[in-house]
Parts: sequence; C-alpha cells; structure tokens
Amino acid sequence: MITLFTTAKPFTGHIGVIQRNALKSWTLLGPGVEVILFGDEPGAAEAARELNFRHEADVERLGGKLPYVNSLFLRAEQLARNDILCYANCDIVLLPDFCRAIARVREVHSSFLMVGRRWDTNLTTPIDFSDINWPRYVRRFALAANGQKNGWWIDYFAFSRGLFGLEFPPLVIGRPPWDNWTVWKALQRGPVVDASDAVLAVHQNHHYGSHPAGCPGVWGDELGRHNLVVAGSRWHLCTIDDATHLLGPAGLRPNPRKNSQAVRRFARTLWETTRLGILDWTRPLRHSLGLRKKSSTPAPR
Repeated sequence: MITLFTTAKPFTGHIGVIQRNALKSWTLLGPGVEVILFGDEPGAAEAARELNFRHEADVERLGGKLPYVNSLFLRAEQLARNDILCYANCDIVLLPDFCRAIARVREVHSSFLMVGRRWDTNLTTPIDFSDINWPRYVRRFALAANGQKNGWWIDYFAFSRGLFGLEFPPLVIGRPPWDNWTVWKALQRGPVVDASDAVLAVHQNHHYGSHPAGCPGVWGDELGRHNLVVAGSRWHLCTIDDATHLLGPAGLRPNPRKNSQAVRRFARTLWETTRLGILDWTRPLRHSLGLRKKSSTPAPR
C-alpha cells in the first residue's frame, strides 16, 4: 500500500479542525495505509493518539523554525513499511481515487513521482466520517466550489522508495519553491505523472495567521528567499504541467503538452532571470534616486 507523511501547524481552532479532517481521511484510504506525522507542534501527539497513526516528534529545522524537506523525506523512507510514499500537506483531504490512481501508475512504472492539482474548498467543520458516504459528499462539495488551482500549486507527492535518494538540498517545508524543485529533480530520475484528472485532492482553505505578514509574507520572507537560493536557480523549478505523463479515465498516456510547456518555461525563466539581473545591476542607481523595487514572491503562483 502507501505510507503518507506530513508535518502540521498547531492543532488549534480552524487549522486544527481541517488538519484532523485531512489526517483522518488518509487513515481511511484502505488496509495497509500508514500515516506518519512529524513535529512537536501543540496537539500533534494528541491527534496521533486520537486518530491512531504514528507520531515522530523530532524533526530537523532551519533555525528552529520550519522543517527541512530532506529530513522529512529521508526519515520517512527509513520508517515506512511500504514501498510507495507520499508527502502531502496537512490540509489536503484524500479520497479513494487517490490509491486507485497510484495502483494504475504502478502497473506501468516501478519508479515514479505522481502529483496533481488541488481543489480549493471552504470546509470549515469536522467531516462526519461515521457516514459511509462522506467521500461522495466531499467530492460533490469540492466540484461545486469549482476551485481547481493551476500547476504551480503542488500539495502532494506520491513517489517510489529511493526516487530521490540523498539528493535533497537543505530546502524547508512551508515556503516556495521547494515543491517546484522537487518536480524538477524527479524529472531527472524518471517519469512524473500528472494525476489531476484522476485524483480529486481537496484543499481546505485557511488563513495564514501563523505568519505575521499573512500570505504575502509566506511567499516572500527570508525563508522563501533561502529556498530559492538553495534550489540552485530559477532554472530548477518545474510545475505539474511539466509532467511526462497524464493519468485520466482512459489510463496513462504521454503528456502531449510537455514540449510546449518546456518552451514556455524556458522563455519565462529567461525573462525573469534577465529582469532580476537588470534590477540587481541598476540597484545602486535606483537607490541613489530614491527608487525602491517592491518585493515580489519567489515564484509565480
């Protein structure tokens, strides 16, 4: 089956509700599914006991703040009982179609990364998991909201054991563009499958109160800038649209848009690196004239 792992925010208020919704949905994906929650955030140990999954309090962090991606991925591989693993953000509800999609990909590829676009919803209350029809209700609610995000937003990474090895740089979870670097690295190792048409990954909308500057701060603070530097360059950032294969109702097939997406990504990255280079070169002049460049996010979203 599959081992899902994640890290969470404190289990308080609305964030606590949606994290419990997500984690509980994972435990119900089927027999043999394993869930591991990393981190010592308030309420994490209690949630693990309540929902009966594994809790690992120790996690390496940058400056005592956000967990390192490589620490989570490598530790998860050491602990996992299964050969397919999945990091998912702790606000993502997964439905039975998730495991069916993994099984279909695994029939064709022994080594792979599977990602997919999420659907934003305003789930604000605990899901009634005692109702056998809860997946149907959640699916209907998400489709009615009609909030599927674009390929920059990557909230789950299902992959075969050993795909990434020891090659993760010291990126941190919770800031871009670690997710885009991860897709780029996977493309160097094997097939990347876009399962957006086969998996309805339900993102429960939430505020960004954990950051003093809110959402803009999450994308543009020093930790985000750290990730961009550690990723190597903007040339090392890919999206779901760069996937080599698509998974849909008819099965797995090559992505016909892969080459055109690569051309668009090249042009976008060339423009962005050129623009930033010009800004860096002219910064002393602009500062002497009292001009200031407004802060921007590390990657377009």
